Amino acid sequence: MNANKSSSPNVPKHAPERRRTKIATAAAVGLLGLAFTLAVIRASAQTGCGVPAAGADHWPVAAPESVGLASSTLCPLVQRIGDWKEGNVHSVLVVRHGSLVFEHYFSGADEIGDTKLGEVAFGPQTKHDVRSITKSIVALLLGIAVDRGWVGGIDQPVLSFFPEYADLRTPEKDRITLRHLLTMSAGLRWNEDNYDEPNNSEILMGAAPDHYRFVLEQPAVAPAGEVYNYSGGGTALIAAVLHKATGKPLEELARTLLFEPLDITDVEWHRWDDGTANAASGLRMRPRDLARIGQLVLSRGAWNGTQIVPASWIDAATAPQINGGGLYFYGYKFWLGRSLVHKREIDWASATGNGGQRVFIVPALDLVVVVTAGLYHSFTQSWVPIAVMNRFVLAAIEPRS
Repeated sequence: MNANKSSSPNVPKHAPERRRTKIATAAAVGLLGLAFTLAVIRASAQTGCGVPAAGADHWPVAAPESVGLASSTLCPLVQRIGDWKEGNVHSVLVVRHGSLVFEHYFSGADEIGDTKLGEVAFGPQTKHDVRSITKSIVALLLGIAVDRGWVGGIDQPVLSFFPEYADLRTPEKDRITLRHLLTMSAGLRWNEDNYDEPNNSEILMGAAPDHYRFVLEQPAVAPAGEVYNYSGGGTALIAAVLHKATGKPLEELARTLLFEPLDITDVEWHRWDDGTANAASGLRMRPRDLARIGQLVLSRGAWNGTQIVPASWIDAATAPQINGGGLYFYGYKFWLGRSLVHKREIDWASATGNGGQRVFIVPALDLVVVVTAGLYHSFTQSWVPIAVMNRFVLAAIEPRS
């Protein structure tokens, strides 16, 4: 510490500036929340938002009232999002009791990876970056692989799958298991705080000549299993393990084990320069197909009477495994939170992606909510999707329905 400074050595140099920034951000969030609430009140006179169109994907469709959702509460969302351009919500879909009852698309600025697309008019056939929802899908694939005996179990040491990296072994790294990769608790140094910074660990991993060595050569900074630290590197390692165990690349496994059984046929993968699919955040999918993933999880891994993912895996994936970021628990690549519905606390799980991508699964209400958005560089991405669900969808649930 500079001897001419009078501040305490325990206070960061820029602490006052950081406090002012946090206060300003909190004030901005509060004002936006107030504007959102006032707009809800103004839009409350709108009723009726139609039944979703039946498509070739054979989703059952129904009117909101038929599944216990009040249109007078739910339908104002259409006008609200249409008017609220700064919210940049691209789609909202609601599935209840297995039927698609609300499906609306909007226009807004979007990106594919780092490529800005400008204004996009979204629709049922428009694929969207799902970003880290990809991680949740990779976790489902691992559950299938374990069930079929291709991977012996999630308590196997990660480095046992990578004998080519024997030079990286340390006592601390030898204790890292697949379970720790699933729960973001490997204990390796990793920083994904800002995706606009060149020193972001996921960006560096993608640019590295050996992606998996890059992850495993990071120093251990905490005992495995004890500290949650968000890491796309862990999911990349899971994808590599799946490839080693099956001889098939991630995208082929996803297609044959998950997408084809769910009648999902239109997906894309972002790839690293060497052609490897980005397991951490590389998928592009249609929102209707995201809803299918949500319904699969809601049904404990079953689809049309066929068990695709073991029910026990779904139960573990959507149960609290570790304290995650903020107020949330974390399972196996699923975030776990709660909402208040008619003074009743309701638990939900969420597959979550940067920019406001969400698949909410609400078992107690037999409900799936999908939100896509273009808030990749905005602090509002953390609360806009949950505001959509809480203030419109969950508020529309009729008591005892």
